[in-house]
Amino acid sequence: MWVAENWKMYEVLDCSGGEKLENWGGYTLVRPDPQVIWNTPRDKQWKKINGHYHRSDKGGGEWEFFDLPEQWEISYAIPFHSYSDNRRLTFHLKPFSFKHTGLFPEQAVNWDWFSEKIQNAGRPVKVLNLFAYTGGATLAAAAAGAAVTHVDASKGMVGWAKENAQASDLGDAPIRWLVDDCVKFVEREIRRGNHYDGIIMDPPSYGRGPKGEIWKIEEKIYELIMLCTQILSDHPLFFLVNSYTTGLQPAVLHYMISTALIPKFGGKVEAQEIGLPVRKTRLVLPCGASGRWTV
Repeated sequence: MWVAENWKMYEVLDCSGGEKLENWGGYTLVRPDPQVIWNTPRDKQWKKINGHYHRSDKGGGEWEFFDLPEQWEISYAIPFHSYSDNRRLTFHLKPFSFKHTGLFPEQAVNWDWFSEKIQNAGRPVKVLNLFAYTGGATLAAAAAGAAVTHVDASKGMVGWAKENAQASDLGDAPIRWLVDDCVKFVEREIRRGNHYDGIIMDPPSYGRGPKGEIWKIEEKIYELIMLCTQILSDHPLFFLVNSYTTGLQPAVLHYMISTALIPKFGGKVEAQEIGLPVRKTRLVLPCGASGRWTV
């Protein structure tokens, strides 16, 4: 398992009974987590919280707040940087629909990985970030020196990502911000003859594009991976696919990426669960899976 263990301002304090207790930059939140199927004893720290997302039996849920600001921020330092400028990424957080805060902290383990690849490339690197959300991977790649194309179907998420770029002193970085359907964007890039040295995709299990296009990951992900092989450069650097869908286990990601990329580019593929350390138990909370290709 790849574990995001370099956070200073985020921590999973405990997890039990379908929920996790987290410290986000000094604010403590309780949020549901379907992976937490155990019922371990809860100590008094569970009572000192700033926000609690209650899942509804009918689907969805709602937040209950206890002295929590509408917005605050946390930072993350990419540990592999060989220089000091822009090495600290800063993210604006705010609780919003369906338990989210605007950041998936477990992805930091992938930021570390591809940031090192970019810095050690010894050449200009172009990166495409699909389903780019609030820009964690975009900012990590840009801070490492890449020119990044950031694509997400949500105008609000792209706006949020721009705010995070400004907060991270990356407002002037070479980042293209695009509100678009990711599949249609890649198809247009194929026709335009554009290419990228690194591709990141963090697709939702289910979603809709800006014009109502339906996305179901099990039906669409392999097709998109195959399309993306057509916009990789002649000397690609890396390819990353993330999944939060339990049906797409690491071995499934490994198989898809291997059959799509190895015949054309060679290289190697690795796939693992990703996770976050839990302070109370010193164990690791699983948070999905990632598949990585590199030369």
